[in-house]
Amino acid sequence: MASDDDIIISGEAVIHPGDLHEDFIRSSGPGGQNVNKVATAVQLRFDAANASGLSERVRVRAIKLAGQRATKDGVIVIEAGRFRTQEQNRADARARLTALVAKAAEPPPPPRKKTRPSKGAVERRLKSKAGRSTVKKLRGRVDSD
Repeated sequence: MASDDDIIISGEAVIHPGDLHEDFIRSSGPGGQNVNKVATAVQLRFDAANASGLSERVRVRAIKLAGQRATKDGVIVIEAGRFRTQEQNRADARARLTALVAKAAEPPPPPRKKTRPSKGAVERRLKSKAGRSTVKKLRGRVDSD
């Protein structure tokens, strides 16, 4: 079922080439006439909501991690225009998408174990509080008897 072009991230996260759609757009920033003539920037669209290679947990986390890069329909849009060539920008966009999905595929952290302070720690804390209280009481006005 997995083809050679699939990007395998983990057991529950595989990006199929059919789920990706690339558009080449003009890059922003300096570059003079080259920027104005050549469409080197890549706009990579990944339909995470309908991707068959993602488990439900990874799908939800990927859309959440994408933030503003995700549309309401669950399509993640990544724009890459750092480099001067289409191939470098295409590789950059795919690498950024892979990193995003890999972060979404990480297992959740183990639940926190509740701990209690030791009896000695509680006693030391109360003793220091009592000491501070005494110091602050002694800062008051002196009564003249």
